[in-house]
Amino acid sequence: MREFNAILTIAFRDLTKLIRDRIRILAGLVFPVIFIGVLGGSLSANIGKGLGFDFLTFVFTGVFAQVFFQSSAAGVISIIQDREEDFSQELFVAPVSRYSIVFGKILGETMVAAVQIAGIFIFGLILGVVFSIKIFLLLILAGLFASFLGGAFGVFVLANVGSQRTMAQIFPFVLFPQVFLSGVFAPVENFPPILAFLSKIAPLTYAVDLVRYAYYSGSPELSKVTAFGVTTDILVMLTLFFIFLFAGTILFVRKERNR
Repeated sequence: MREFNAILTIAFRDLTKLIRDRIRILAGLVFPVIFIGVLGGSLSANIGKGLGFDFLTFVFTGVFAQVFFQSSAAGVISIIQDREEDFSQELFVAPVSRYSIVFGKILGETMVAAVQIAGIFIFGLILGVVFSIKIFLLLILAGLFASFLGGAFGVFVLANVGSQRTMAQIFPFVLFPQVFLSGVFAPVENFPPILAFLSKIAPLTYAVDLVRYAYYSGSPELSKVTAFGVTTDILVMLTLFFIFLFAGTILFVRKERNR
């Protein structure tokens, strides 16, 4: 029970910080709209015809996964701020598991991503994306998988970063290329060999593929918009989640001890 309370306390701290940060809420709503409406719309007009599926819906599902993954991954940047303010040291001397502390951060950023995704759904409805209760629930479930993976990935990356300045230089380099390699805007099966290889080692790829399974499951377009089996997506994401979580936590704690 103590571990559970620690996880919830840390998670709600991050959610409270979001509620107080109106600029972050606005940015979290605006940027996905730009990706779907502007970039997705322009690509749809040029290359979206003749693909055998609605391109805007395809982009919507990709951006949906990207927002969950990226928001959670970027949100754990606060670990660096906590370290510089010595707040992380106060956390790690508490009588709770270090994994509970890190998982609480990931859960908190997952809750933050879930709040921001509401605007994505509304914009999707405006664009004519069709939802049913089943699709809605499956998308949320797949999005949570994507968010947990993104948070663990963020912990792993940031555990090796010493300052917010270094983070600002490294994090975009490891995150933004995944947006274009993961199939958010184009089917990964159409990539040339080198990009196809890079796509398969990008964690976001499997999150995008799982979200598309959630939306297109049972539809004739499923084989055209997905690249892997749903079992493969889940197994790869679970494996990466535990690797990133355990390795990231160990590395982060080691840095704290060496300070």
